[in-house]
Amino acid sequence: MIDLNKHKLELTYPCSWKYKIVILETMNVKYISKDIFGDREHSIKESNVSKKGKFKSYNIELIVHNDDDRTELHKLLGEHKDIKMVL
Repeated sequence: MIDLNKHKLELTYPCSWKYKIVILETMNVKYISKDIFGDREHSIKESNVSKKGKFKSYNIELIVHNDDDRTELHKLLGEHKDIKMVL
């Protein structure tokens, strides 16, 4: 068994961080990102489309200022009603 505490991610903040989200193809990713990030600067790039075309994934990149900021954004993305998955 791997002890995850031994392999804690060490980052120097502030730094650029990427999240990958999966949403229904019919959802507007810009609306979703505005809902979560507000006026905070970020970039969105389309990544993949599912085989049947029902889902799309996007890479979202922005500057995170500390570990709490990074994990809080992941939490907000994961809790958003229109986001199916966050990686």
